Amino acid sequence: MDKSLKGLKPEALWKHFDQIRQCPRCSGYEGPVREYVVSFAKEKKLDYAVDEVGNVMIYKKASPGKEKAPGVILQGHLDMVCEKDSHVVHDFSKDPIKLKLDGEWLMADGTSLGADNGIGVAATLAALEDDSLVHGPLEGIFTIDEERGLTGAQSLKTEHLRGKYLLNLDSEEEGVFFIGCAGGGDSVITLPAPKEGIRHGEKFTIKIGGLKGGHSGMDINLGRGSAIKILARSLYAILEKGIVFQLLSLAGGSKRNAIPREAWAQIALPADQVHQMQEIVENIAKTVKAELKETEPGLKVTVEKGCTEAKALSLETTEKIIRLLMVLPHGVLGMSQSVAGLVESSTNLAVVATAEDSIMVETNIRSSVNSLLRSYLSSVKAVTELLGASVNQPDPYPGWAPNVHSPLLGTMKKIYRELYGKEPQAAAIHAGLETGIIGEKLPGLDMISFGPDLQHPHSPEERVKTETVSRFWDLLVKTLAVLAS
Repeated sequence: MDKSLKGLKPEALWKHFDQIRQCPRCSGYEGPVREYVVSFAKEKKLDYAVDEVGNVMIYKKASPGKEKAPGVILQGHLDMVCEKDSHVVHDFSKDPIKLKLDGEWLMADGTSLGADNGIGVAATLAALEDDSLVHGPLEGIFTIDEERGLTGAQSLKTEHLRGKYLLNLDSEEEGVFFIGCAGGGDSVITLPAPKEGIRHGEKFTIKIGGLKGGHSGMDINLGRGSAIKILARSLYAILEKGIVFQLLSLAGGSKRNAIPREAWAQIALPADQVHQMQEIVENIAKTVKAELKETEPGLKVTVEKGCTEAKALSLETTEKIIRLLMVLPHGVLGMSQSVAGLVESSTNLAVVATAEDSIMVETNIRSSVNSLLRSYLSSVKAVTELLGASVNQPDPYPGWAPNVHSPLLGTMKKIYRELYGKEPQAAAIHAGLETGIIGEKLPGLDMISFGPDLQHPHSPEERVKTETVSRFWDLLVKTLAVLAS
């Protein structure tokens, strides 16, 4: 076991997390971690199944004497968001996550940690493994590709699931029981971008970096900067001043559900306009730094001489993509009218990338109101149609309507008070949880999502508070016992 994990409780949970962090498991490439979960089921002689998309289901019989107790589904996802700082050398396809302990917090070294949802997966394996626990029939569901659009849950076949309760172990605030979540939908915009020769001799790269990033649902209300929006402001300001430049390429962000931390553009322009361009970018940098001085003290905007591209986009394409990035919104779109402090709708301008003959832009919209979600998606479509671009919008996934009268919620709140002597909270979350999809497939399923304290997922700042993992485990164990009584 990694030295950072030695002595942490519960040992069985951290043992599995140690194995999981060594398995490559970026979204869409969960093969190695799936093999670990399947090998676990085989070793423990537990019935299991792997469906056609790669979701894994493991079944464990009830404790002796608890065969008639209602079944419980333990659910989490196998994949993680693979993010790293640009200077860090790390190959997510083969390198284990390097851990470090910072006081009470476990982190990775320059990469995302994968506690989202590695802790939940490890807890489920530990529960399935421990024959001393008291429980009714258990069903462990390990889904794939949650982070890119909950596609594993959408493909999940539920006809063999018998559980009355579902415990989703994919939340990030200890002492809070989540009983509702937002739905979401993606837009992938493709703008034709034929290349031409470079006419101007001076080439530069404008870089935006040093931002915190974070989860596009959980952190969208924190006022953090979007590297793509800052880059767009810089390029648009250059256009507004009448500088005729060629855009060679631009890129930013990497995941639909991660706030973009870095972005850059390569440009070519006449030598006599270089100084003016540099002044414009410097002024934008000062303005944005003042706007984000509290939330993004590490923001860096640089202009470096030189680039790697040999061809350029046309002036028409250059203007189209810059205007598109300026028009597409980023951040909170509206707050809930019924739940104080809850973001109702938001959008993440997540990714921009230059290909051989096109530019791709990806946005992710979340809303707890399905009609608003579809309206915002239509707005994105309308903008792209004006520019002559195409957009692919897969069917959005549904939200999870809160049920404040849930019997499971009442039971778990009572258990929490007995264990810790304080009142837990019930809340909805502005992020997509697989509960919305699974609950739609299994009407009447009573569901709660809970977990330990986990901060800044989907970024190299991701960290989990180790003492809350122990409390999370104790709550899970006690809940299983009470539900079986």
